[in-house]
Amino acid sequence: MSTIESAIHRQSEAFQAQRQQMLALIDNFRDLEGRVRDTSNAMESRFRERRQLLPRERVSLLLDRGSPWLELSTLAGLRLHDDDGEKNVLGGALITGIGIVSGIRCMVIASDSAIKGGTITPMGMRKSLRAEAIALENRLPVVRLVESGGANLMHVGEVFIEGGRGFANQARLSAAGIPQVTVMHGHSTAGGAYLPGMSDYVIMVRGRAKAFLAGPPLLKAATGEIAGDEELGGAEMHTRVSGVAEYLAEDDADGIRIARDVLARMPWNDKPGQGTGRGWKPPRYAAEEIAGLVPPDYRQPYDVRELLARLIDDSDFLDFKPEFGAATVCGHGAIEGQPCGFIGNNGPIDPQGANKATQFMQLCEQSGTPLIYLQNTTGFMVGKEVEQVGMIKHGAKMIQAVTNCKVPRITLMIGASFGAGNYGMCGRAYDPQFVFAWPNARVAVMGGEQAAMVMRIVTEEKMARAGKAPPEAMLEGMRAEILKRFDMESHSLFATARLWDDGIIDPRDTRAVLSLALAACREGRARTVRPNSFGVARM
Repeated sequence: MSTIESAIHRQSEAFQAQRQQMLALIDNFRDLEGRVRDTSNAMESRFRERRQLLPRERVSLLLDRGSPWLELSTLAGLRLHDDDGEKNVLGGALITGIGIVSGIRCMVIASDSAIKGGTITPMGMRKSLRAEAIALENRLPVVRLVESGGANLMHVGEVFIEGGRGFANQARLSAAGIPQVTVMHGHSTAGGAYLPGMSDYVIMVRGRAKAFLAGPPLLKAATGEIAGDEELGGAEMHTRVSGVAEYLAEDDADGIRIARDVLARMPWNDKPGQGTGRGWKPPRYAAEEIAGLVPPDYRQPYDVRELLARLIDDSDFLDFKPEFGAATVCGHGAIEGQPCGFIGNNGPIDPQGANKATQFMQLCEQSGTPLIYLQNTTGFMVGKEVEQVGMIKHGAKMIQAVTNCKVPRITLMIGASFGAGNYGMCGRAYDPQFVFAWPNARVAVMGGEQAAMVMRIVTEEKMARAGKAPPEAMLEGMRAEILKRFDMESHSLFATARLWDDGIIDPRDTRAVLSLALAACREGRARTVRPNSFGVARM
Protein backbone atom coordinates (compact mmCIF):
# COMPACT_ATOMS: atom_id res chain seq x y z
CA MET A 1 0.00 0.00 0.00
CA SER A 2 1.34 3.41 -1.02
CA THR A 3 -0.55 6.08 0.88
CA ILE A 4 0.01 9.67 -0.21
CA GLU A 5 1.24 11.79 2.68
CA SER A 6 0.07 15.36 2.23
CA ALA A 7 2.60 18.16 2.60
CA ILE A 8 -0.03 20.90 2.50
CA HIS A 9 -0.12 23.33 5.44
CA ARG A 10 -3.77 24.28 5.79
CA GLN A 11 -3.09 27.25 8.03
CA SER A 12 -0.52 28.83 5.71
CA GLU A 13 -1.19 32.21 4.12
CA ALA A 14 -0.81 30.73 0.62
CA PHE A 15 -3.37 28.00 1.30
CA GLN A 16 -5.88 30.43 2.77
CA ALA A 17 -5.39 32.95 -0.05
CA GLN A 18 -5.82 30.27 -2.73
CA ARG A 19 -8.87 28.95 -0.94
CA GLN A 20 -10.52 32.38 -0.94
CA GLN A 21 -9.73 32.89 -4.62
CA MET A 22 -11.18 29.49 -5.53
CA LEU A 23 -14.29 30.07 -3.43
CA ALA A 24 -14.82 33.38 -5.24
CA LEU A 25 -14.65 31.59 -8.60
CA ILE A 26 -17.11 28.97 -7.37
CA ASP A 27 -19.46 31.68 -6.15
CA ASN A 28 -19.28 33.32 -9.58
CA PHE A 29 -20.42 30.35 -11.62
CA ARG A 30 -22.92 29.27 -8.95
CA ASP A 31 -24.37 32.79 -9.11
CA LEU A 32 -24.79 32.43 -12.88
CA GLU A 33 -26.47 29.05 -12.40
CA GLY A 34 -28.72 30.69 -9.84
CA ARG A 35 -29.71 33.34 -12.37
CA VAL A 36 -30.86 30.61 -14.77
CA ARG A 37 -33.08 29.17 -12.04
CA ASP A 38 -34.29 32.64 -11.04
CA THR A 39 -35.21 33.44 -14.64
CA SER A 40 -37.23 30.25 -14.82
CA ASN A 41 -38.82 30.62 -11.38
CA ALA A 42 -39.89 34.18 -12.18
CA MET A 43 -42.68 32.64 -14.27
CA GLU A 44 -44.14 30.75 -11.31
CA SER A 45 -47.40 32.72 -11.13
CA ARG A 46 -48.15 32.08 -14.80
CA PHE A 47 -47.54 28.35 -14.39
CA ARG A 48 -49.73 28.26 -11.30
CA GLU A 49 -52.54 30.00 -13.21
CA ARG A 50 -52.34 27.23 -15.79
CA ARG A 51 -52.17 24.62 -13.00
CA GLN A 52 -48.79 23.50 -14.23
CA LEU A 53 -45.56 22.55 -12.49
CA LEU A 54 -42.45 24.60 -13.19
CA PRO A 55 -39.88 22.74 -15.32
CA ARG A 56 -37.48 22.04 -12.44
CA GLU A 57 -40.39 20.88 -10.31
CA ARG A 58 -41.17 18.35 -13.03
CA VAL A 59 -37.58 17.07 -12.97
CA SER A 60 -37.58 16.87 -9.18
CA LEU A 61 -40.83 14.91 -9.15
CA LEU A 62 -39.50 12.53 -11.81
CA LEU A 63 -36.37 11.58 -9.88
CA ASP A 64 -36.30 9.05 -7.06
CA ARG A 65 -36.43 10.94 -3.79
CA GLY A 66 -32.99 11.40 -2.21
CA SER A 67 -31.16 9.96 -5.23
CA PRO A 68 -28.13 11.71 -6.82
CA TRP A 69 -28.66 14.11 -9.72
CA LEU A 70 -25.83 15.14 -12.06
CA GLU A 71 -26.93 18.17 -14.06
CA LEU A 72 -25.03 18.80 -17.29
CA SER A 73 -24.02 21.90 -19.24
CA THR A 74 -25.78 24.28 -16.86
CA LEU A 75 -24.41 27.41 -18.57
CA ALA A 76 -24.67 26.34 -22.19
CA GLY A 77 -24.98 29.39 -24.44
CA LEU A 78 -23.67 31.85 -21.84
CA ARG A 79 -23.24 35.26 -23.50
CA LEU A 80 -24.28 33.83 -26.88
CA HIS A 81 -27.36 34.71 -28.90
CA ASP A 82 -30.08 35.90 -26.46
CA ASP A 83 -28.02 35.12 -23.34
CA ASP A 84 -26.33 38.31 -22.15
CA GLY A 85 -24.64 36.78 -19.10
CA GLU A 86 -26.20 39.39 -16.84
CA LYS A 87 -29.97 39.81 -16.69
CA ASN A 88 -30.78 37.03 -19.13
CA VAL A 89 -28.82 33.88 -18.26
CA LEU A 90 -30.76 31.12 -19.96
CA GLY A 91 -28.88 27.81 -19.74
CA GLY A 92 -29.97 27.01 -23.29
CA ALA A 93 -33.62 26.94 -22.07
CA LEU A 94 -33.05 23.25 -21.44
CA ILE A 95 -32.35 21.07 -18.39
CA THR A 96 -30.27 17.93 -18.93
CA GLY A 97 -28.71 15.51 -16.50
CA ILE A 98 -28.29 11.95 -15.25
CA GLY A 99 -30.56 10.77 -12.46
CA ILE A 100 -32.35 7.75 -11.03
CA VAL A 101 -35.97 7.16 -12.10
CA SER A 102 -37.76 4.16 -10.60
CA GLY A 103 -34.39 2.69 -9.71
CA ILE A 104 -33.01 3.09 -13.25
CA ARG A 105 -30.18 5.45 -14.14
CA CYS A 106 -31.53 7.67 -16.95
CA MET A 107 -30.68 10.67 -19.06
CA VAL A 108 -33.27 13.38 -18.42
CA ILE A 109 -33.86 16.09 -21.05
CA ALA A 110 -36.44 18.69 -20.00
CA SER A 111 -37.62 21.82 -21.80
CA ASP A 112 -37.32 24.89 -19.59
CA SER A 113 -40.55 26.32 -20.90
CA ALA A 114 -40.43 29.11 -18.31
CA ILE A 115 -37.56 30.63 -20.35
CA LYS A 116 -38.70 32.02 -23.68
CA GLY A 117 -41.33 29.28 -23.91
CA GLY A 118 -38.63 26.63 -24.12
CA THR A 119 -37.79 27.71 -27.67
CA ILE A 120 -34.71 26.01 -29.06
CA THR A 121 -31.58 28.13 -29.43
CA PRO A 122 -28.44 26.97 -31.28
CA MET A 123 -26.63 26.15 -28.03
CA GLY A 124 -29.76 24.61 -26.54
CA MET A 125 -29.84 22.31 -29.56
CA ARG A 126 -26.18 21.38 -29.08
CA LYS A 127 -26.83 20.76 -25.38
CA SER A 128 -29.61 18.36 -26.30
CA LEU A 129 -27.45 16.58 -28.88
CA ARG A 130 -24.68 16.15 -26.33
CA ALA A 131 -27.10 14.62 -23.83
CA GLU A 132 -28.32 12.18 -26.49
CA ALA A 133 -24.74 11.22 -27.36
CA ILE A 134 -24.00 10.48 -23.69
CA ALA A 135 -27.18 8.39 -23.45
CA LEU A 136 -26.29 6.38 -26.54
CA GLU A 137 -22.70 5.75 -25.50
CA ASN A 138 -23.57 4.76 -21.94
CA ARG A 139 -26.86 2.96 -22.73
CA LEU A 140 -28.98 5.23 -20.59
CA PRO A 141 -32.75 5.25 -21.10
CA VAL A 142 -33.90 8.76 -22.04
CA VAL A 143 -36.80 10.54 -20.33
CA ARG A 144 -37.95 13.74 -22.01
CA LEU A 145 -40.23 16.32 -20.41
CA VAL A 146 -41.36 18.38 -23.37
CA GLU A 147 -42.97 21.81 -23.65
CA SER A 148 -41.40 23.92 -26.34
CA GLY A 149 -42.33 26.62 -28.81
CA GLY A 150 -39.99 24.97 -31.32
CA ALA A 151 -37.00 26.59 -32.97
CA ASN A 152 -36.24 30.16 -31.95
CA LEU A 153 -37.12 31.95 -35.20
CA MET A 154 -34.44 34.60 -34.63
CA HIS A 155 -31.78 31.88 -34.89
CA VAL A 156 -33.49 29.26 -36.99
CA GLY A 157 -30.66 29.24 -39.53
CA GLU A 158 -28.35 27.85 -36.85
CA VAL A 159 -30.85 25.30 -35.56
CA PHE A 160 -32.42 23.78 -38.66
CA ILE A 161 -29.68 21.42 -39.87
CA GLU A 162 -28.56 20.31 -36.41
CA GLY A 163 -32.20 19.71 -35.53
CA GLY A 164 -32.25 16.83 -37.98
CA ARG A 165 -29.38 15.23 -36.08
CA GLY A 166 -31.59 15.08 -32.99
CA PHE A 167 -34.16 12.93 -34.79
CA ALA A 168 -31.36 10.76 -36.17
CA ASN A 169 -30.13 10.28 -32.60
CA GLN A 170 -33.60 9.16 -31.55
CA ALA A 171 -33.64 6.60 -34.34
CA ARG A 172 -30.21 5.33 -33.29
CA LEU A 173 -31.23 5.12 -29.63
CA SER A 174 -34.31 3.08 -30.51
CA ALA A 175 -32.36 0.82 -32.87
CA ALA A 176 -29.75 0.29 -30.15
CA GLY A 177 -32.43 -1.01 -27.81
CA ILE A 178 -32.38 2.02 -25.50
CA PRO A 179 -35.89 3.05 -24.33
CA GLN A 180 -37.11 6.62 -24.76
CA VAL A 181 -40.02 7.84 -22.64
CA THR A 182 -41.51 11.26 -23.44
CA VAL A 183 -43.99 13.27 -21.39
CA MET A 184 -45.68 16.01 -23.42
CA HIS A 185 -46.53 18.83 -21.00
CA GLY A 186 -47.33 21.37 -23.72
CA HIS A 187 -46.76 22.16 -27.38
CA SER A 188 -44.29 20.39 -29.66
CA THR A 189 -44.89 21.77 -33.11
CA ALA A 190 -43.56 21.35 -36.66
CA GLY A 191 -40.27 19.41 -36.61
CA GLY A 192 -40.74 19.02 -32.87
CA ALA A 193 -43.76 16.81 -33.56
CA TYR A 194 -41.34 14.10 -34.64
CA LEU A 195 -39.90 14.07 -31.12
CA PRO A 196 -42.86 12.14 -29.68
CA GLY A 197 -43.30 10.39 -33.00
CA MET A 198 -39.85 8.83 -32.66
CA SER A 199 -40.06 8.08 -28.93
CA ASP A 200 -40.87 4.58 -27.67
CA TYR A 201 -43.42 5.64 -25.05
CA VAL A 202 -45.40 8.87 -25.19
CA ILE A 203 -47.53 10.41 -22.44
CA MET A 204 -49.60 13.51 -23.20
CA VAL A 205 -51.26 15.81 -20.68
CA ARG A 206 -54.97 16.37 -21.36
CA GLY A 207 -55.83 19.90 -22.42
CA ARG A 208 -52.20 21.07 -22.49
CA ALA A 209 -50.13 18.84 -24.79
CA LYS A 210 -50.23 19.48 -28.52
CA ALA A 211 -48.27 17.90 -31.37
CA PHE A 212 -48.78 18.79 -35.03
CA LEU A 213 -46.66 19.34 -38.10
CA ALA A 214 -48.52 22.57 -38.82
CA GLY A 215 -50.47 24.54 -36.23
CA PRO A 216 -53.83 26.13 -37.05
CA PRO A 217 -52.39 29.43 -38.42
CA LEU A 218 -49.88 27.70 -40.72
CA LEU A 219 -52.47 25.13 -41.80
CA LYS A 220 -54.88 27.88 -42.80
CA ALA A 221 -52.15 29.79 -44.63
CA ALA A 222 -50.90 26.71 -46.47
CA THR A 223 -54.15 24.92 -47.34
CA GLY A 224 -57.03 27.13 -46.29
CA GLU A 225 -58.23 24.42 -43.90
CA ILE A 226 -59.54 25.62 -40.54
CA ALA A 227 -59.02 23.41 -37.49
CA GLY A 228 -58.66 23.90 -33.74
CA ASP A 229 -55.70 22.90 -31.61
CA GLU A 230 -57.39 19.92 -29.99
CA GLU A 231 -58.74 18.27 -33.12
CA LEU A 232 -55.52 18.93 -34.98
CA GLY A 233 -53.03 17.71 -32.40
CA GLY A 234 -54.49 17.49 -28.89
CA ALA A 235 -53.73 14.83 -26.33
CA GLU A 236 -57.11 13.09 -26.58
CA MET A 237 -56.91 12.91 -30.38
CA HIS A 238 -53.40 11.46 -30.32
CA THR A 239 -54.17 8.87 -27.65
CA ARG A 240 -57.54 7.85 -29.12
CA VAL A 241 -57.28 8.45 -32.87
CA SER A 242 -53.78 8.85 -34.29
CA GLY A 243 -51.91 6.56 -31.88
CA VAL A 244 -49.02 9.01 -31.57
CA ALA A 245 -49.31 8.77 -27.76
CA GLU A 246 -49.79 5.73 -25.52
CA TYR A 247 -50.94 7.35 -22.29
CA LEU A 248 -53.28 10.22 -21.42
CA ALA A 249 -52.40 12.10 -18.23
CA GLU A 250 -54.63 14.45 -16.29
CA ASP A 251 -51.92 16.96 -15.36
CA ASP A 252 -48.14 17.37 -15.14
CA ALA A 253 -47.78 15.28 -11.99
CA ASP A 254 -49.91 12.49 -13.41
CA GLY A 255 -47.83 12.43 -16.59
CA ILE A 256 -44.65 12.07 -14.55
CA ARG A 257 -46.26 9.33 -12.45
CA ILE A 258 -47.04 7.39 -15.63
CA ALA A 259 -43.47 7.86 -16.91
CA ARG A 260 -42.09 6.48 -13.65
CA ASP A 261 -44.51 3.56 -13.87
CA VAL A 262 -43.42 2.79 -17.46
CA LEU A 263 -39.77 2.64 -16.37
CA ALA A 264 -40.54 0.65 -13.22
CA ARG A 265 -42.02 -2.12 -15.36
CA MET A 266 -38.87 -2.51 -17.47
CA PRO A 267 -36.45 -5.29 -16.41
CA TRP A 268 -33.63 -2.87 -17.12
CA ASN A 269 -31.58 -3.62 -13.99
CA ASP A 270 -32.12 -7.37 -13.86
CA LYS A 271 -28.80 -8.45 -15.37
CA PRO A 272 -25.97 -5.95 -14.95
CA GLY A 273 -24.30 -5.66 -11.56
CA GLN A 274 -25.14 -2.47 -9.71
CA GLY A 275 -21.76 -2.08 -8.02
CA THR A 276 -18.13 -3.15 -8.07
CA GLY A 277 -18.41 -5.60 -5.19
CA ARG A 278 -15.27 -4.06 -3.65
CA GLY A 279 -15.10 -2.50 -0.23
CA TRP A 280 -13.65 0.98 0.00
CA LYS A 281 -12.65 3.69 2.45
CA PRO A 282 -13.05 7.43 1.92
CA PRO A 283 -9.99 9.62 1.27
CA ARG A 284 -7.87 10.41 4.32
CA TYR A 285 -8.15 14.14 3.63
CA ALA A 286 -11.27 16.28 3.42
CA ALA A 287 -12.71 17.32 0.05
CA GLU A 288 -13.21 20.79 1.54
CA GLU A 289 -9.43 21.26 1.39
CA ILE A 290 -9.45 21.09 -2.42
CA ALA A 291 -10.64 24.69 -2.55
CA GLY A 292 -7.43 25.84 -0.89
CA LEU A 293 -4.75 23.57 -2.28
CA VAL A 294 -5.18 24.41 -6.00
CA PRO A 295 -4.09 27.90 -7.11
CA PRO A 296 -6.77 29.50 -9.30
CA ASP A 297 -3.91 30.96 -11.40
CA TYR A 298 -2.63 28.20 -13.70
CA ARG A 299 0.83 29.77 -13.69
CA GLN A 300 1.34 28.79 -10.06
CA PRO A 301 2.53 25.17 -9.74
CA TYR A 302 1.24 22.53 -7.31
CA ASP A 303 1.53 18.76 -7.01
CA VAL A 304 -1.48 16.99 -8.54
CA ARG A 305 -0.92 14.18 -6.02
CA GLU A 306 -2.30 16.54 -3.36
CA LEU A 307 -5.56 16.56 -5.31
CA LEU A 308 -5.47 12.78 -5.77
CA ALA A 309 -5.07 12.36 -2.01
CA ARG A 310 -8.49 13.99 -1.63
CA LEU A 311 -10.18 12.11 -4.49
CA ILE A 312 -9.21 8.45 -4.29
CA ASP A 313 -10.18 5.73 -1.85
CA ASP A 314 -8.08 5.78 1.33
CA SER A 315 -5.71 8.21 -0.50
CA ASP A 316 -4.04 5.03 -1.77
CA PHE A 317 -2.13 5.74 -5.01
CA LEU A 318 0.29 3.46 -6.84
CA ASP A 319 2.54 5.91 -8.70
CA PHE A 320 3.57 4.64 -12.16
CA LYS A 321 7.17 5.48 -13.13
CA PRO A 322 7.27 8.47 -10.75
CA GLU A 323 10.85 9.39 -11.62
CA PHE A 324 10.49 9.14 -15.40
CA GLY A 325 8.84 12.09 -17.11
CA ALA A 326 8.09 13.40 -13.62
CA ALA A 327 5.93 16.33 -14.80
CA THR A 328 3.38 13.82 -16.11
CA VAL A 329 1.86 11.89 -13.20
CA CYS A 330 0.35 8.46 -13.88
CA GLY A 331 -0.89 5.87 -11.42
CA HIS A 332 -3.60 3.61 -10.07
CA GLY A 333 -6.26 4.41 -7.49
CA ALA A 334 -9.97 3.83 -6.99
CA ILE A 335 -13.19 5.83 -6.69
CA GLU A 336 -15.73 4.14 -4.38
CA GLY A 337 -14.26 0.72 -5.14
CA GLN A 338 -13.97 1.29 -8.91
CA PRO A 339 -10.31 0.83 -9.96
CA CYS A 340 -9.12 3.69 -12.18
CA GLY A 341 -6.01 4.91 -13.92
CA PHE A 342 -5.18 8.58 -13.37
CA ILE A 343 -3.10 10.85 -15.62
CA GLY A 344 -2.32 14.34 -14.33
CA ASN A 345 0.07 17.19 -14.99
CA ASN A 346 2.70 18.88 -12.86
CA GLY A 347 3.96 20.88 -15.83
CA PRO A 348 4.35 20.69 -19.62
CA ILE A 349 4.43 17.26 -21.28
CA ASP A 350 7.99 16.36 -22.25
CA PRO A 351 9.08 13.37 -24.44
CA GLN A 352 9.51 11.11 -21.40
CA GLY A 353 6.12 12.14 -20.02
CA ALA A 354 4.43 11.48 -23.36
CA ASN A 355 6.02 8.01 -23.53
CA LYS A 356 5.01 7.24 -19.95
CA ALA A 357 1.42 8.33 -20.50
CA THR A 358 1.25 6.31 -23.72
CA GLN A 359 2.45 3.14 -22.02
CA PHE A 360 0.14 3.71 -19.05
CA MET A 361 -2.91 4.18 -21.29
CA GLN A 362 -2.06 0.97 -23.14
CA LEU A 363 -1.77 -0.92 -19.86
CA CYS A 364 -5.15 0.39 -18.68
CA GLU A 365 -6.63 -0.60 -22.03
CA GLN A 366 -5.19 -4.09 -21.63
CA SER A 367 -6.73 -4.52 -18.16
CA GLY A 368 -10.02 -2.74 -18.92
CA THR A 369 -9.33 -0.01 -16.34
CA PRO A 370 -11.18 3.33 -16.80
CA LEU A 371 -8.96 6.37 -17.30
CA ILE A 372 -9.37 9.75 -15.61
CA TYR A 373 -7.46 12.72 -17.00
CA LEU A 374 -6.69 15.71 -14.74
CA GLN A 375 -5.81 18.46 -17.22
CA ASN A 376 -3.49 21.21 -16.06
CA THR A 377 -0.82 21.72 -18.69
CA THR A 378 0.47 24.48 -20.94
CA GLY A 379 1.02 21.82 -23.62
CA PHE A 380 3.85 19.79 -25.06
CA MET A 381 7.39 20.97 -24.32
CA VAL A 382 9.09 23.11 -26.98
CA GLY A 383 12.73 23.94 -27.65
CA LYS A 384 15.77 22.74 -29.58
CA GLU A 385 16.62 19.92 -27.21
CA VAL A 386 13.18 18.31 -27.11
CA GLU A 387 12.71 18.74 -30.86
CA GLN A 388 15.96 16.88 -31.46
CA VAL A 389 14.90 13.92 -29.30
CA GLY A 390 11.63 13.64 -31.19
CA MET A 391 8.97 15.54 -29.26
CA ILE A 392 6.72 15.40 -32.32
CA LYS A 393 6.82 11.61 -32.65
CA HIS A 394 6.50 11.02 -28.91
CA GLY A 395 3.56 13.41 -28.69
CA ALA A 396 2.00 11.69 -31.70
CA LYS A 397 2.21 8.34 -29.89
CA MET A 398 0.36 9.81 -26.91
CA ILE A 399 -2.35 11.17 -29.19
CA GLN A 400 -2.59 7.79 -30.95
CA ALA A 401 -3.10 6.10 -27.58
CA VAL A 402 -5.71 8.54 -26.26
CA THR A 403 -7.62 8.37 -29.54
CA ASN A 404 -7.83 4.60 -29.71
CA CYS A 405 -8.47 3.67 -26.07
CA LYS A 406 -11.78 1.87 -25.71
CA VAL A 407 -12.04 1.93 -21.91
CA PRO A 408 -14.26 4.60 -20.30
CA ARG A 409 -12.47 7.95 -20.20
CA ILE A 410 -13.42 10.95 -18.06
CA THR A 411 -11.64 14.30 -18.34
CA LEU A 412 -11.45 17.00 -15.67
CA MET A 413 -10.26 20.47 -16.69
CA ILE A 414 -8.69 21.64 -13.44
CA GLY A 415 -6.27 24.31 -14.68
CA ALA A 416 -4.61 25.15 -17.97
CA SER A 417 -5.52 23.21 -21.10
CA PHE A 418 -3.40 24.71 -23.82
CA GLY A 419 -2.46 23.66 -27.33
CA ALA A 420 -1.81 20.01 -28.09
CA GLY A 421 -1.79 19.34 -24.34
CA ASN A 422 -5.58 19.52 -24.58
CA TYR A 423 -5.42 16.79 -27.22
CA GLY A 424 -2.95 14.48 -25.48
CA MET A 425 -4.93 14.74 -22.23
CA CYS A 426 -8.20 13.67 -23.87
CA GLY A 427 -9.93 16.98 -24.60
CA ARG A 428 -13.42 17.24 -26.03
CA ALA A 429 -12.29 16.39 -29.58
CA TYR A 430 -11.21 12.91 -28.40
CA ASP A 431 -14.69 11.96 -27.23
CA PRO A 432 -14.25 11.10 -23.56
CA GLN A 433 -17.45 9.81 -22.00
CA PHE A 434 -17.61 12.93 -19.82
CA VAL A 435 -15.74 16.25 -19.60
CA PHE A 436 -16.16 18.45 -16.53
CA ALA A 437 -14.44 21.75 -15.72
CA TRP A 438 -13.51 23.60 -12.57
CA PRO A 439 -14.29 27.34 -12.52
CA ASN A 440 -10.57 28.19 -12.72
CA ALA A 441 -10.01 26.16 -15.90
CA ARG A 442 -8.50 27.84 -18.96
CA VAL A 443 -8.77 26.41 -22.49
CA ALA A 444 -6.85 28.00 -25.37
CA VAL A 445 -4.33 27.33 -28.11
CA MET A 446 -1.75 29.00 -25.84
CA GLY A 447 -1.51 31.43 -22.94
CA GLY A 448 -2.28 35.09 -23.57
CA GLU A 449 1.26 36.24 -22.69
CA GLN A 450 2.74 33.78 -25.18
CA ALA A 451 0.29 34.83 -27.89
CA ALA A 452 1.08 38.51 -27.31
CA MET A 453 4.82 37.86 -27.47
CA VAL A 454 4.48 35.82 -30.68
CA MET A 455 2.51 38.62 -32.34
CA ARG A 456 5.04 41.21 -31.18
CA ILE A 457 7.93 39.24 -32.67
CA VAL A 458 6.07 38.66 -35.95
CA THR A 459 5.17 42.35 -36.19
CA GLU A 460 8.72 43.51 -35.42
CA GLU A 461 10.22 41.14 -37.98
CA LYS A 462 7.69 42.12 -40.64
CA MET A 463 8.39 45.84 -40.20
CA ALA A 464 12.13 45.25 -39.99
CA ARG A 465 12.04 43.66 -43.44
CA ALA A 466 10.43 46.89 -44.64
CA GLY A 467 13.16 48.91 -42.95
CA LYS A 468 10.88 50.25 -40.26
CA ALA A 469 10.65 50.05 -36.47
CA PRO A 470 7.17 49.67 -34.96
CA PRO A 471 6.21 52.32 -32.38
CA GLU A 472 6.32 50.97 -28.83
CA ALA A 473 2.89 52.43 -28.14
CA MET A 474 1.44 50.42 -31.01
CA LEU A 475 3.09 47.23 -29.76
CA GLU A 476 1.80 47.81 -26.22
CA GLY A 477 -1.70 48.48 -27.51
CA MET A 478 -1.59 45.28 -29.54
CA ARG A 479 -0.35 43.36 -26.50
CA ALA A 480 -3.14 44.72 -24.27
CA GLU A 481 -5.79 43.83 -26.84
CA ILE A 482 -4.47 40.27 -27.25
CA LEU A 483 -4.29 39.74 -23.49
CA LYS A 484 -7.86 40.98 -23.08
CA ARG A 485 -9.15 38.74 -25.84
CA PHE A 486 -7.31 35.62 -24.65
CA ASP A 487 -8.41 36.24 -21.07
CA MET A 488 -12.06 36.33 -22.18
CA GLU A 489 -11.94 33.50 -24.72
CA SER A 490 -9.99 31.08 -22.52
CA HIS A 491 -12.28 31.50 -19.50
CA SER A 492 -14.20 28.51 -18.17
CA LEU A 493 -17.49 30.35 -18.72
CA PHE A 494 -16.62 30.96 -22.39
CA ALA A 495 -15.83 27.24 -22.79
CA THR A 496 -18.88 25.87 -21.01
CA ALA A 497 -21.14 28.21 -22.96
CA ARG A 498 -19.95 26.44 -26.11
CA LEU A 499 -20.29 22.95 -24.60
CA TRP A 500 -16.55 22.30 -24.66
CA ASP A 501 -17.33 20.54 -21.38
CA ASP A 502 -20.35 18.91 -19.77
CA GLY A 503 -20.60 21.57 -17.09
CA ILE A 504 -18.59 23.46 -14.47
CA ILE A 505 -18.48 21.73 -11.09
CA ASP A 506 -17.47 22.77 -7.60
CA PRO A 507 -13.97 21.25 -7.14
CA ARG A 508 -15.09 19.91 -3.77
CA ASP A 509 -17.74 17.81 -5.55
CA THR A 510 -15.23 16.17 -7.88
CA ARG A 511 -15.17 12.75 -6.20
CA ALA A 512 -18.97 12.56 -6.12
CA VAL A 513 -19.21 13.58 -9.79
CA LEU A 514 -16.59 10.98 -10.77
CA SER A 515 -18.46 8.30 -8.85
CA LEU A 516 -21.71 9.05 -10.69
CA ALA A 517 -20.02 9.22 -14.10
CA LEU A 518 -18.11 5.97 -13.53
CA ALA A 519 -21.31 4.22 -12.45
CA ALA A 520 -23.04 5.31 -15.66
CA CYS A 521 -20.10 4.03 -17.73
CA ARG A 522 -19.90 0.74 -15.84
CA GLU A 523 -23.61 -0.04 -16.04
CA GLY A 524 -23.81 0.94 -19.70
CA ARG A 525 -21.03 -1.45 -20.66
CA ALA A 526 -22.42 -4.30 -18.59
CA ARG A 527 -25.90 -3.99 -20.03
CA THR A 528 -27.18 -6.28 -22.76
CA VAL A 529 -29.56 -4.58 -25.16
CA ARG A 530 -31.53 -6.01 -28.06
CA PRO A 531 -30.67 -3.87 -31.09
CA ASN A 532 -32.47 -4.15 -34.41
CA SER A 533 -31.91 -2.69 -37.83
CA PHE A 534 -34.81 -0.29 -37.99
CA GLY A 535 -35.88 1.05 -34.59
CA VAL A 536 -39.41 0.70 -33.25
CA ALA A 537 -41.92 2.04 -35.76
CA ARG A 538 -45.01 3.89 -34.57
CA MET A 539 -48.15 2.08 -35.72
